Amino acid sequence: MEEKMFLYWGSGSLPCWRVMIALEEKGFGGYPNKLIEFSKEEHKTEEIIKLNPRGQVPTFRDGDIVVNESNAICQYLETRYKNHGTRLIPDDPKEMAAVLQKMYESSNIQENIVSGVVYYQWRNKLEERDEKVFEERLQKARDELSRWEKHLEQCKTGFIANTTAFSMADVYFYPYVAQMDRFRMDLLKYPNIKAYYERLKNHPSFVSTYPPHWKDTEKPDLLSRI
Repeated sequence: MEEKMFLYWGSGSLPCWRVMIALEEKGFGGYPNKLIEFSKEEHKTEEIIKLNPRGQVPTFRDGDIVVNESNAICQYLETRYKNHGTRLIPDDPKEMAAVLQKMYESSNIQENIVSGVVYYQWRNKLEERDEKVFEERLQKARDELSRWEKHLEQCKTGFIANTTAFSMADVYFYPYVAQMDRFRMDLLKYPNIKAYYERLKNHPSFVSTYPPHWKDTEKPDLLSRI
């Protein structure tokens, strides 16, 4: 079945990573794919643009169906192939609600940590940064992490949505935590987040899809001040 699928992806892109995790969990690990080099702007080539006019990855094809945007791809996979591989969104209404909430709540990490702190440093050289503005961004990031730290303290199952099994919420949340570790955030300051990371970092679909260039390149110091 996976032979009719095709994924364009980039190493280190969290949206790409979550789609790759979802594909593994749904049992489609052998899908054809193409690694896009962002540094060469390969995501802006005609090959991508004709499938995704925004010139972004992940871009996914399933036969003659093209799906863009990582959230859409993940939901498409779970909906169309509900009974194939891992059930990522539970049928139980209470657990379903918890999973959906944490899936979309995790976008606050993108806003307050990835965009707010990481991208800010990439786009502003050290000597050009406004330290007051940067500290405000760091504090928003700390506040965001504190919310998740408190939430995980109350989780009894070890999964981010407090479900009885691994879910799409973990597919969304774990890559953010792995990126925090990659960018030298001191996870010891957030023991519940660290415990979650240690508990799941050897989960098979996380290991098999780990961004390849992260394995042999130095960790950038982008989150050590949080």
